[in-house]
Amino acid sequence: MSHHDDTAKVWELIDRIGFCMLATQSGSDIRSRPMSAYTKKDDHAIYFLTDVASHKDEEISRRPNVCLAFADPKAQKYVSVSGTAQVSNDRELVREIWSTPAKAWWDSPDDPSIRILKVDPGFAEYWDSPGTVVSYIKMAAAAVSNSKPDMGDNEKVSL
Repeated sequence: MSHHDDTAKVWELIDRIGFCMLATQSGSDIRSRPMSAYTKKDDHAIYFLTDVASHKDEEISRRPNVCLAFADPKAQKYVSVSGTAQVSNDRELVREIWSTPAKAWWDSPDDPSIRILKVDPGFAEYWDSPGTVVSYIKMAAAAVSNSKPDMGDNEKVSL
């Protein structure tokens, strides 16, 4: 695959999976929490809705480097994204990316406590295997033949 194809593959997998674990640094500890991602490839950004009172926002203001781990284990598709995060109060963007999952946390996009968490991705790595059943068959065949299985595509991509 070319770099362009690999970059497109990263964005496609992020869009398809949709949810990730957002890892931030709190002192010497790394903490992760599930987040619903909204991608805007034209902005070269991954957005999240967050709350002004959340600890992750404080952690990001001190240490903006984050990792996003997207996983669809049933389909054997994974993406790890490293990037730089920042929090803003862009009310227009809040309304633009508001969706049903956000209703679990806020009544409406007009809630003044909602903030935008923007991640500018710098690097990604993806694993795209043919699926669980095929993967198990390949692993079993490799074990019998003392070889390593071809588990699909794995690429490191500078974004």
